[in-house]
Amino acid sequence: MRFLRSDLTAHFIGCRVNIPVMFTAEYRNSVRDRLIEMGRADRRLIAGALIGASACGEDRWSDLDLTFGLAEDTNLTDVLSDWTARLQREFDAVHLFDLPYLSTIYRVFLLPGNLQLDLSFTPRAEFGALGPRFKLLFGSAVERNQVSQPSPQHLFGLAVHHLVRGRICIERGRFWQAEYWISAARDHALSLACSHRGLNTSNGRGFDDLPTDVLESIEEALVGSIDRSRLLQALCKTVEVLLRNSQDVRDLASKLERQLHELQVEIMA
Repeated sequence: MRFLRSDLTAHFIGCRVNIPVMFTAEYRNSVRDRLIEMGRADRRLIAGALIGASACGEDRWSDLDLTFGLAEDTNLTDVLSDWTARLQREFDAVHLFDLPYLSTIYRVFLLPGNLQLDLSFTPRAEFGALGPRFKLLFGSAVERNQVSQPSPQHLFGLAVHHLVRGRICIERGRFWQAEYWISAARDHALSLACSHRGLNTSNGRGFDDLPTDVLESIEEALVGSIDRSRLLQALCKTVEVLLRNSQDVRDLASKLERQLHELQVEIMA
């Protein structure tokens, strides 16, 4: 079986010229079913599961996440090589990057229609859920410690570090680097707001679920242009946002509040 580009047009959304053609849910589901079939037939794999949005909470735009458990004495390099070759042949998949985490290797692909596929493999002895979004398809899984979200102290500390680096970059005239640090600090302030409300703090997943008044208060922290005055404005607003959302780290915030306000003061030449 081969999923040729010409065979997929019925699953794509037709768009005007110069607008990328995006995958449909039907195409994604057909790819998922084929991958599960491949996993069940591969004797080197003793278990398989859907993870992430594929396991629960999937919507029209969700990517595809599958994970497999490796049989004992299976060579992971061989499995990755074989599966990559098959995905290239059958789906015109392009390998983007690998992400090792504990004993698991995540290999990320992009398929036609800009469908992202995250495929991961874990040794049998450690194959199991790292979070609530895990749906076993075949085989068995072991109990594993759930991955916890970063603590408020960690998020606050990162934001403070980034704000200091951002201000120093402004003084050095390193405006693009300053934008990098200020934007990263703003994201951690948003994550802190999410943590306080029990929302997901990873990869901005909880940002859009924050109350409207919280999000509106943060808009001025966006860096609109790369010039000194706008960068300073964004940095000052990010300091305010960070302190306003530091309910869970009051002691730490009180120790650093004066120094954070000092970052907002213009430095005379």
